[in-house]
Amino acid sequence: MPMILSTPLLSEPSFLSCSRVGIFSTQRKKNVIFCSSFSLKDNGAGVHRKENSRRRFLLFILVSSGLSPTLSSSGKTKSKNPYDEKRLLEQNKRRQKENNAPEDFPNFIREGFEVKVVTSKDYKKSDSGLIYRDYEVGKGDCPKAGQQVTFNYIGYNESGRRIDSTYIQGAPARIRMGTNAVVPGFEEGIRDMRPGGKRRIIIPPELGPPVGPSTFFSSKQFEVFDIELLGIQNCQRRTIAFYSDVVCNAIE
Repeated sequence: MPMILSTPLLSEPSFLSCSRVGIFSTQRKKNVIFCSSFSLKDNGAGVHRKENSRRRFLLFILVSSGLSPTLSSSGKTKSKNPYDEKRLLEQNKRRQKENNAPEDFPNFIREGFEVKVVTSKDYKKSDSGLIYRDYEVGKGDCPKAGQQVTFNYIGYNESGRRIDSTYIQGAPARIRMGTNAVVPGFEEGIRDMRPGGKRRIIIPPELGPPVGPSTFFSSKQFEVFDIELLGIQNCQRRTIAFYSDVVCNAIE
């Protein structure tokens, strides 16, 4: 801010204006102070000329120094932590052990929505993304659309915790193929099984159940099922008066 000074060196009061320019360098910090004075008797043209000279002098200092004031960044990009795959794998193994997961259970390395499935070489992956392993192939024909299949199953989540089981319910499950009675991944896993066969399937989220507030499932996760196909039945529609149903009989 301009200040009125009275000194022996100046016969008349004068304005002394000082400007400080901060110059940032990786080697050292420089401060350039420029002061200009002019008499109260200077006319307007003289004041304007001296101010222009002061600006040119400051610009000369900045250019000749090869430096310019730096602007602070208003936002910083948060660096992402490296993907600690080993730590996440050990964490999943520990949880599966606590939940008494069965032998050769797949591991899931999850970081947010990114999931990597780790299995032994005995597992296979279909074009749809379904992962499976046959423990017993079974005998006979595979089920066809419209036929009914009877099977037992145990369902697990990624942590190896049991979420459902027909053994606990006390009776096997029955569904008709091709009627969308189960999620796509489950029906695909049964479609090429044979009676007596035992298979483990790993259903990815895109072949699993829908998620949301109106459903039982709150997040997209892989699901694991151990399935034992017990039998296949042919089905036909029966109509009696105003009543109609589907009757299924075992294949002879």
